[in-house]
Amino acid sequence: MLIETAAPSFADAGVPIGVVWAVGLTLTAATVWQLRKVPRELVILMITAMIDMIGVLMILPLLPFFAQRLGAGGLEVGLLVSSFSLAQLLSAPLWGRLSDKWGRRPVIMIALGSSAISYAVFGFAHTLLLMFVSRIVQGAGGGTVGVIQAYVADATKPEERTKALGWLSAATNFGVAIGPVLGGYFATLGKQQVAAASWPQWLGDAAPGLAAATLCLLNIGFAWKYLPESRIRSVVVETGEPRPPRKSGTSMAAVSRVVSHPGDAPSRLILIYAIAIGAFQGLTSILALFLNRKFNANEATMGLLFAYVGVMSVITRVFVLGRMVDWLGEARLSRVGTVLLAFGTAALPFAPSVGWAALCIAFWPLGTAFTFPAVTAMLSKVISNEDRGLYMGVQQTFGGISRVIFPIALGWAFDHMPIGAPFWISASLVIATLAFSFALPTSVTARVPKA
Repeated sequence: MLIETAAPSFADAGVPIGVVWAVGLTLTAATVWQLRKVPRELVILMITAMIDMIGVLMILPLLPFFAQRLGAGGLEVGLLVSSFSLAQLLSAPLWGRLSDKWGRRPVIMIALGSSAISYAVFGFAHTLLLMFVSRIVQGAGGGTVGVIQAYVADATKPEERTKALGWLSAATNFGVAIGPVLGGYFATLGKQQVAAASWPQWLGDAAPGLAAATLCLLNIGFAWKYLPESRIRSVVVETGEPRPPRKSGTSMAAVSRVVSHPGDAPSRLILIYAIAIGAFQGLTSILALFLNRKFNANEATMGLLFAYVGVMSVITRVFVLGRMVDWLGEARLSRVGTVLLAFGTAALPFAPSVGWAALCIAFWPLGTAFTFPAVTAMLSKVISNEDRGLYMGVQQTFGGISRVIFPIALGWAFDHMPIGAPFWISASLVIATLAFSFALPTSVTARVPKA
């Protein structure tokens, strides 16, 4: 693939490198100090997830711009994003059920291997077809998000799950902050190497993808050595004594139950998650195009913006989420999160400058930090631990369906409707999830019948 301009970097965005290092080191030190409260196996999982997300964000900010240079418009960019989600939604229940049967660890290892392959393909993709192949391969491995969440639920007590899931999100958002910087560095380095050698141009442009693939391989080695299995421990956490896990239900039965019993607590939680995550994902697929059209934002601006959102997310999840859960409870906190997410989304088209746009976007990490960990923790409480991986996978399936639909729909809206329409549509749908949320008690403890 051809890169015609420099990739994201803080220097290009006018941010002194000393400021970047000061913020990064301060946030890292504060987070490491907080880690003393977290169980060892969760720390290892968080490190694994963080490294994996660094690889994802080395590539993701570049995706819309690379696709545009290959002839893609808003719809094609939306399809690229949706291809990942389509593969994810098809694979998620299968991975969840396999993790209930075989354990979480081997499934997580397979996902990391899938990511390494996808990054290598992306690095050498000089056609849209190869970009789609890369996204589909990564999406198939991305179906293990529910498995990772089930790992957290296995290793924690019910009352600690929202905080633990918030910690996991904080780790991945550390990756969101670091990944764009590394991606921009390797993209620039690849171009410099090409200038000094006689390699084909596309080989130099492969640097970000190959660097992400190498990082992923190192992550596999780390997880293989240090990440323990959580599946057997989960029954000890919940019951106080070990017992063999029983056979979980089928994927189709669990999916059918969500559709046929939309009033049940698990169904409500899954639908809240699906609508909110779909709207959010759809917006991220067109955000670069929106900011470029309205403010002439470039790759450097987008790299800085992704890092800004990542830092905000880490701060919220590490230092704010736990206190908010203790104060409001999971159900009320999830409602606060949906309101914040909807407000920031609806206000963004009215922003008169990049600075005001950044202020509106600041509501996104706040809203997602309060909504998604709380909803997922409540879901883990209303299902049996034997079906935990299965239902976490079903949650990702419904989320994946919405992540397929929303980017395509919002991409089409961006091409054919007023520039603010995709954001107002998304905000309206996020607010609509309150209809499901208000029926939930402050603290959810009931169990759903086995699928």
